[in-house]
Amino acid sequence: QVQLVESGGGLVQPGGSLRLSCAASGIIFSTFVMGWYRQAPGKQRELVAIISRGGSTNYADSVKGRFTISRDNAKNTVYLQMNSLKAEDTAVYYCNTKYLSVDYWGQGTQVTVSP
Repeated sequence: QVQLVESGGGLVQPGGSLRLSCAASGIIFSTFVMGWYRQAPGKQRELVAIISRGGSTNYADSVKGRFTISRDNAKNTVYLQMNSLKAEDTAVYYCNTKYLSVDYWGQGTQVTVSP
């Protein structure tokens, strides 16, 4: 079955950096579009970044220029490099892919940006 496992979250000061990782199994990773979403308390889950099979990327306006999504098909892993973090980036971050029209999510990893 499809499994997505995120790691790399934590507490960081404003202006700091974190790198999230998402290890995928149960799919031919290189053929799948992968995405990162986040959900802050009391808010809806929102798309942060997405990367195509060929490596094309798209970002939410709020993270453009600060976050970078990448993938390593040899390791079945997608990354989210987050720089210049702000308090408003605080959220649970989820890895996502879609298989046979079904969305699959990881368990999420907490990112907290606070002095």
